[in-house]
Amino acid sequence: MTSDLPDPVELGAVVVGVDASPQARTAALWAAAEAGHRGQPLNIVHAADIEGRSVLTPTETLRALREAGNELLDGTAAAVRAAHPGLTVTKELSNRDAVSSLHAAAGDRGTIVVGSRGLGGFASLTLGSVGLGVASRTEVPVTVVRGETDRPATGVVTAAVRGRSDLDWVLIAAAEAEARQASLRLLSVSNVLTHVGRFTTMLDSIGEITEEKAHETAAVAEAVRKRYPGLTVTHDVETGTSVPGILVEATALTDLLVMGARRRMLGSGAALGRVPHALLHHGHCPVQIIPPGYTATPAS
Repeated sequence: MTSDLPDPVELGAVVVGVDASPQARTAALWAAAEAGHRGQPLNIVHAADIEGRSVLTPTETLRALREAGNELLDGTAAAVRAAHPGLTVTKELSNRDAVSSLHAAAGDRGTIVVGSRGLGGFASLTLGSVGLGVASRTEVPVTVVRGETDRPATGVVTAAVRGRSDLDWVLIAAAEAEARQASLRLLSVSNVLTHVGRFTTMLDSIGEITEEKAHETAAVAEAVRKRYPGLTVTHDVETGTSVPGILVEATALTDLLVMGARRRMLGSGAALGRVPHALLHHGHCPVQIIPPGYTATPAS
């Protein structure tokens, strides 16, 4: 590690997408708490998708959609203000589709929050189409709210670390932990099957690979401690045959799991890899995805 590493970062405003589903209401309340931790405002967005509807859609139908959307926003904002009376809350009814609406509302510094499923204003779309669409195409952090709403807090934020190059986004996880007055766990996974077929796998080779991962994770932890001297940072490496499986298990023991995404190109455009895909579908806690190349604003 060099001495010119990034400074501590400032977490931006929070944007939450809502529809008529219970999961959206849960996401809105989680997003409100997140905004409170950050000392930032919350923007509640409902996508009516008026632009995507046929020109033959009756005017009365469009008016009804807008009225229903405004009622939904008013109800969600009221619930948020009741739970978080000191929070600055704004509302936005968008005529665009859900993914475009959230990206536009977040700008280049906000964090997007969505529920694990959606309906109503998101046109009955599930996580596969909205949550994954937002996460795979976004340029800002995206959190998908998962897990039991009444689960006791663990006081831990976990970052799924691959190596030294992850430091930029790990500092965002550190800021999340500091904002919650929680500890930060850096978790790296050594996948034995990754190396099968490349060379004759021996126990000592596996040990060397795990040791190298442990060394890199420790170096990232040390760099984080220098930027956040008051933060408790732990680090460890787990060895197994399934990276998604180990990380999904880890979500049962943390309040938020943060990971950097590596996009892959498919015929229809960018897509998330199998690890974040598995976490967004099966995680036991909210999962935050940091897009490639994202750099948060340095703390003032």
